Amino acid sequence: MTLGYEELEEVEVLEDLGLEDEKNLIVFNDDHNTFDHVISTLIKVCKHDQHQAEQCTYIIHFKGKCSVKKGTLPMLKPMREGIVDAGINAEIH
Repeated sequence: MTLGYEELEEVEVLEDLGLEDEKNLIVFNDDHNTFDHVISTLIKVCKHDQHQAEQCTYIIHFKGKCSVKKGTLPMLKPMREGIVDAGINAEIH
């Protein structure tokens, strides 16, 4: 039975969520910053809780680097500056 309407084709629509703009704030290991300093910096600058900051710090130590935060460039730039100002090497990728 037809109701006189045209048959409609179902089309998948992908909404642009801006995920392609998502970046990673990477912190790198070094030989001069202490675990406590890196942990306290991640808590202060990235708003990590104690457990999250400790886990990231261990990953940084054993793997050489860790993505400590994901977000947009405008969100991550001040965090990177805060980490670098604390004497820790960090980059946005």
